[in-house]
Amino acid sequence: MAEYDLLEQFRTDVIEGLRAKQKRLPSRYFYDAEGDAIFQRIMRMPEYYLTRCEDEILGQQADAVIDAIAGDAHEFDLLELGAGDGTKTKHLLRRLIALGRAPFYRPIDISRNALDALGASLRQELPTLRFRGEQREYFDVLGEPLGGDRTKAILFLGSNIGNLDWVEAAELLAGIGRTMGPRDRLMVGFDRRKDPMLVLRAYDDPAGHTRDFNLNLLRRINRELGADFDLERFVHVPVYDPFTGCASSYLVSTCLQEVHLDGVEQGFRFRAWEAIHTEISQKYDQEEIAALGAQAGLRITHSFSDRKDYFTDAVFMRA
Repeated sequence: MAEYDLLEQFRTDVIEGLRAKQKRLPSRYFYDAEGDAIFQRIMRMPEYYLTRCEDEILGQQADAVIDAIAGDAHEFDLLELGAGDGTKTKHLLRRLIALGRAPFYRPIDISRNALDALGASLRQELPTLRFRGEQREYFDVLGEPLGGDRTKAILFLGSNIGNLDWVEAAELLAGIGRTMGPRDRLMVGFDRRKDPMLVLRAYDDPAGHTRDFNLNLLRRINRELGADFDLERFVHVPVYDPFTGCASSYLVSTCLQEVHLDGVEQGFRFRAWEAIHTEISQKYDQEEIAALGAQAGLRITHSFSDRKDYFTDAVFMRA
């Protein structure tokens, strides 16, 4: 999708979300250049366990993961949805090259900034690796062939699946499954259910990085769409429901106000303490992971967890 089309889609989604009875903004728009930089700080926070846990899995179990996702294929396509900076995936890429194997890496991400940074680092760190970055959204890949006759290994890491509700997650996995042949594998990262306070601290850190990450979305709307959000009039409110396993983030208006957007005649009215829903991060137990896969027509072949069982990378094939 062209840059212009992405901007128009951004504008459409923002208008639709702010016109909704329960206001919302899609979390995929967090990731402009500043959002990417803030998220890098989030991943280094002591409270944000997710990145460290998955990094442990891919760093310490790389050979077993490679065997699970690619078998004995020498040449294969390695696709990654929501690749980000690719730090964790590089554990696998470095090991594949050391083993003399020849993957063709295709990182897919909505953030051009992230793809450019990833490409620069790959050219420097892994100069023999063949790769091609693609700026697209997750759901854009549905219904498209994700490769030719070669074996495909598809990565969806970092608990990105948690940013979708159950129906959306099952739809995405089913759509990917329809592109997979019998030799292809899909590995998905799932944040596990755990101590609710441990979960909540990951989205409500004392340094305020997660607050800044959410507020930056309003800053981006101001800059790119000509809005006039006053960031001082919104507070970041994260919550976690241990019954559903869902962590949610909100930006809450502290007063009665109206926000305007260039080219939109009618403003967006906010009541005092009215919320904008910005993100979910769903947590799963092992039974829920298997059930989600089964609903999507997939079955688990391998499951990898960190030492604390905080995080799981599950490998699926078509059922």
